[in-house]
Amino acid sequence: MQYRVADGILAAFSVFFMQSGSFLAHQRLLQSKQGRSNARSLFQVEEIPSDPQIRNLLDPLTSGYFREDFWYLLDELQKQQRLGAWRNELNTYAIALDGVSFFSSEQISCAKCLKRSDRSGEEHFYHTAITPVFVKPGQSQVLPLPPEFIVPQDGSEKQDCERMAAKRWLADQRPHFTDHSVTYLGDDLYANQPLCQLIAETYRQFFIFVCKPESHTGLYEWIAFLEQNGGVEQVSQRHWRGKHAEIWHYRFANQLPLRNGNDALQVNWFELVITHEGTGKILYHNSFVTNHTITADHVPALTQVGRTRWKIENENNNTLKTKGYQLEHNFGHGQQDLANVLATLNILAFLMHTIQEITEPAYQRLRKALGARKTFFNDLRALTRYMIFDSWDTLFHFMEQGLEIAPQPP
Repeated sequence: MQYRVADGILAAFSVFFMQSGSFLAHQRLLQSKQGRSNARSLFQVEEIPSDPQIRNLLDPLTSGYFREDFWYLLDELQKQQRLGAWRNELNTYAIALDGVSFFSSEQISCAKCLKRSDRSGEEHFYHTAITPVFVKPGQSQVLPLPPEFIVPQDGSEKQDCERMAAKRWLADQRPHFTDHSVTYLGDDLYANQPLCQLIAETYRQFFIFVCKPESHTGLYEWIAFLEQNGGVEQVSQRHWRGKHAEIWHYRFANQLPLRNGNDALQVNWFELVITHEGTGKILYHNSFVTNHTITADHVPALTQVGRTRWKIENENNNTLKTKGYQLEHNFGHGQQDLANVLATLNILAFLMHTIQEITEPAYQRLRKALGARKTFFNDLRALTRYMIFDSWDTLFHFMEQGLEIAPQPP
C-alpha cells in the first residue's frame, strides 16, 4: 500500500503528542476498532503506516520543513492576544539560545551526524541542536521556537558549531520580528563580536549575554581601569527573604570595547553580586554584556531578564529530556535527516501542549485535577487504547465527567 507522507508525519507526531515510549506501542494504541480509529478522529491520519514505513516516509524530509508549523501556532497565540504575556520590562520579547545534545552512539550514524574521536581513537556520532525559546521573568512556561540543528555543512571542511547554528537561525527567523522587539539571551559562548554585531547592527535587535573575565580579558582590563578612576557606577538593594536579608549589589559601565582592537564593538557591561546580609556569603555572582543602555534605574530589570536564560535549561531542555518527551531516546535514526525530523516533531508537540495549557480551559482543568503531567498522559493513553473518541473535545468531556469536574461558565 502507498502511504501519504502526511500520514507518516501525523502518525509520528501523535507518538510525541501522547508521550508514548515507543512507536510500536503507539501503533497498537492507534489501531482501528470496527473500522474506526483514534488515529483518524484525533490526529487526521487516513491510513496508519507501520513503524518502519513511518521512518521511511520521514527520513528524506528536512527538519526545516516544519519551521512554519511553530509560527502558525505562535501566530494563533498572538491572534488570541496571549503572546503579549511574554513581553518583559524592557518592552521586548526575550529569546534564550542554548545548545542541547540528544543522541550519541559508537555504532549508529547518519549523514547529519557530527562526529568526534575519544582518546583511544574510537569515533562517536552525535546530534546537537540549538533550541530557542521565548522566556520571561516570573513566567513559568516557555514557548519553544523552531530548532536549528548543528550538522555537517556542504562545502565546509570545518565541523559545524553552536555559534554558526545560531547565525543560521537568526537569518532564517528574521522575518518574524520587527526591529528592536527581541532581546536575545545566552551564555558566555554567545558574547563574541561577530554574533553580537550581527544581532545589533544587521538584525537591529538587542542582546544580553553572560560575559566571563577569563574569555574577555581586554574588556575586563577596561573595567579595572574604570574602577580605579571612579568610572564604574554602583547600586545596592536590600531584599528580605523571610528569615534573612540579601544584599543585591549591581555594578555597570557603558560604552566599553568587547575585545581588543580598533574595530571592537562597543557594549555595555553590568554585574550582580548577591550576598547573605548576616554572613556575607556570596549567593550569586554573574556579569553580562548588552547593547541596552544601562542606568541605575534600569539595571535591575536588565539583570532580571538576563538571568532568565536559565529557563531554557530548566523549563525547556530538562522538560524535553525528563518529563515524558524523552528527547534523548532513539525513536529512529535513518540515513538522512530522520533523527532531526523526529526531534523537531517532539519539540513541536511540547509547544502545542504549552499552548493548550494557556488557551484551553478543559485541558487546564484536567491538568489541575490530575496533578502530575505523567498521570494526565497515562490516562490519555489508557483511554485511547480501549475507546474511540470522535474528537479531543469528546475525550476531554469524558475525562471531566469521570473526574466529576464541573465546566466553568464562559
